[in-house]
Amino acid sequence: MTNLLLLGFLIGMRHALEADHLAAIASISSKNHTISTNLKHGLVWGIGHTTTLFLFGSIVILMDNIIPENVAQFLEFSVGIMLIFLGLNVIQRIIKEKVHYHAHKHQNGKEHFHAHSHIDEKDHNTSSHTHTHTSFPYKTLFIGFMHGMAGSAALILLTLETINSISVSLFYMLLFGIGSIVGMTAISIVITIPLRASCKLTWLHNSLQASIGVLTLGLGITIVSQTTFWLI
Repeated sequence: MTNLLLLGFLIGMRHALEADHLAAIASISSKNHTISTNLKHGLVWGIGHTTTLFLFGSIVILMDNIIPENVAQFLEFSVGIMLIFLGLNVIQRIIKEKVHYHAHKHQNGKEHFHAHSHIDEKDHNTSSHTHTHTSFPYKTLFIGFMHGMAGSAALILLTLETINSISVSLFYMLLFGIGSIVGMTAISIVITIPLRASCKLTWLHNSLQASIGVLTLGLGITIVSQTTFWLI
């Protein structure tokens, strides 16, 4: 039984590496360039993902039922639409905002690189740069919620086929969710490294961002096209 629960944790970590999850967190991370900020995004995504995954899974398992195929496909379709918007957002940010990077020093003396746009400025003055640091990434939490709902169907089927005990099934899903939190948190750090390293070269960083945007958009279109058949 211990091995089974450990497997749930490890599968949860592997689950974080699925293409749609990577695309979403990469598009989110493309806006930020500090490890601590993207670490928070990865953690919040994992919490949102685990919350809906465990909630939906618990309800279905306790009711001894499964999520209808058309509902599961609609949730996947919704994830595809979300990825399309995320990909377009990244591409739009590069083209319209004319993003570039510069060193910024806080009052405490800590210096790091920031993305900055001068699309609405007539005169460029590096001393007038202002930016804000958001306190909580609600958008990332919502994306995690969406992925958790979409992934709950497959997890429930796997759990029902493998485990007969309701209490063990719930604990398995919880460990699966925790594993996905750990996995996505680690991935968010890994994604940040090349983005942060390229900050001193605006063209390279924008190229990486463009790649993330195009791949996210392409994956979203693929998911939508694959699930549309089930919704007709």
